[in-house]
Amino acid sequence: LNAAPGRPPRQHVRFLPAPDGGDGGATGLVAARVPVLADHPLVRGPRFRRLKIGAGHRLDVKASGVFVLGIGHGNKLLTDLYNCHLTKVYTVGGLFGKATDDFSDTGKLVEKTTFDHITREKLERILAVIQGTNRKALLMHSNIDMKTQEAYELAVKGLIRPMGKSPPIITAIRCLQFTLPEFQLEIHCLHETQQYLRKIVHEIGLELKSSAVCTQVRRIRDGVFTLDDALLRRQWNLQSIQSAIWGCQLKVKTELEKTLG
Repeated sequence: LNAAPGRPPRQHVRFLPAPDGGDGGATGLVAARVPVLADHPLVRGPRFRRLKIGAGHRLDVKASGVFVLGIGHGNKLLTDLYNCHLTKVYTVGGLFGKATDDFSDTGKLVEKTTFDHITREKLERILAVIQGTNRKALLMHSNIDMKTQEAYELAVKGLIRPMGKSPPIITAIRCLQFTLPEFQLEIHCLHETQQYLRKIVHEIGLELKSSAVCTQVRRIRDGVFTLDDALLRRQWNLQSIQSAIWGCQLKVKTELEKTLG
């Protein structure tokens, strides 16, 4: 911001001595517009010295993907979006055949197992059980009577979600790729951590009479923000950030009005 071209300094009117004509006559005053020296960079210093930036739903060091930041007034919008309890979507990679102390493929190896008996059909049955169990938890923590008109209208709009603190909840889970020993899942969830998702992969391995470690956690959606909205590191410049803010204003406003009224 400070390296960008600054606005011109303000001007004010001063009465200055008129140039001497050289004939020895009386010197008069003439009105002139001169810059305000208080606006000069050498006087006031850098225009921007402090910029408030807030972090949205965090990503740990082993995860990647969409990470939302708020700048200035955007910090309040981050809080409002957090209160909407919007769904986040991840792609999670897994590897059958071993277990580690932290459920990731870079952790300390604690066990090796066979995995030849695992099929995609068996994996998808486990995923269906996980989704069904979490569906019951979602309804329980949403504090809505499912027999009411309100519940029906919220279900139509896709707004059934816990509007307060709750344990991590998986709203949808499906298998994207399956090539033994590797597999990839798409997980829609609320109130999760990336470590929780790694533990889910570990538990899937146990349910299939084997073991599994997580090889990748990538967030592809955080509420209204997707990978298309994300800026790569080479795009971390003033123009790209400004364009991203302008491009997301409308959908943030629309989501807040829809969910929080």
